[in-house]
Amino acid sequence: METIINGFKTNRAFAVTSVLVLVLIAIAFAAPVLAPYDPTHATMQDAFMAPGGSHLFGTDKLGRDCFSRVLYGARASLSGVLFLVASVFIVGTSMGVISGYFGGKVDMVIMRISDMMISFPGMILAIAVAGIMGGSLVNAVIALTIVSWTKYARLSRSLVLQIKRRDYVEAAIVNGGTSPHILWVHILPNILPMMVITAAADIGALMMELAG
Repeated sequence: METIINGFKTNRAFAVTSVLVLVLIAIAFAAPVLAPYDPTHATMQDAFMAPGGSHLFGTDKLGRDCFSRVLYGARASLSGVLFLVASVFIVGTSMGVISGYFGGKVDMVIMRISDMMISFPGMILAIAVAGIMGGSLVNAVIALTIVSWTKYARLSRSLVLQIKRRDYVEAAIVNGGTSPHILWVHILPNILPMMVITAAADIGALMMELAG
């Protein structure tokens, strides 16, 4: 905790950005309290009203309040993209760690599947998968997870290949350490920082893909 506080003090840009992100998240999830109108309620006589006192962002063609719709839309987008990032992160990192650590046929199979997924246009494949399963946020997340895990698998695999050659990993193997113990104690803690940074940087791009 002390390290985090010192980081905020020394890096003001990071501190300001973090505060803004937390404020946006809080506003999005407080949409039911902050929204002045029902985002689905249509009043045709109020269609296309300009921004003003009664409607901060104006109204759309059906007379629905745009500000309320933005708040509720942000709530859905944030919850959806966080679920998507977590899903892609877990699937991709797990596959990459297994591939890099065990190697051999396991590595070959996982990487060939990864090559097959990369060979298809990602967005088109995701739309096709979502179309087959039906239109819903959950199906969209599943479809994008299927086409997006390869990036995390390749990155985590390369990190594992570097780390498993380190002396402390070889010493753990010599001392009789089991594979789950080595992965949990020596491998994962060393690759997670890079993987988490990558996932955080991908939130914007994955949000656009989820909207698509």
